[in-house]
Amino acid sequence: MEGELLTVPERVILAPAPGKFRPAESTDDQLVEEQVIGFVDGVGHSTPVRSPFTGLFMGLMAYAGERVREGQPVAWLRLAH
Repeated sequence: MEGELLTVPERVILAPAPGKFRPAESTDDQLVEEQVIGFVDGVGHSTPVRSPFTGLFMGLMAYAGERVREGQPVAWLRLAH
């Protein structure tokens, strides 16, 4: 008997740099790859946070103004099938 193949459709979007997280003014329910979902504001620069995946936007994991570190999850989505 073969084992069941389970795939997890959820993915997280990570902060690309350290700084304060600022969500985009509006985020569609359906994200496309490379869509900007927010920004990380550092000293003298602002880095866009882009979704590396296409899928259904499920929510933010960081609050507006929250200090985040590089690689910290800031949002999550469910992959499109």
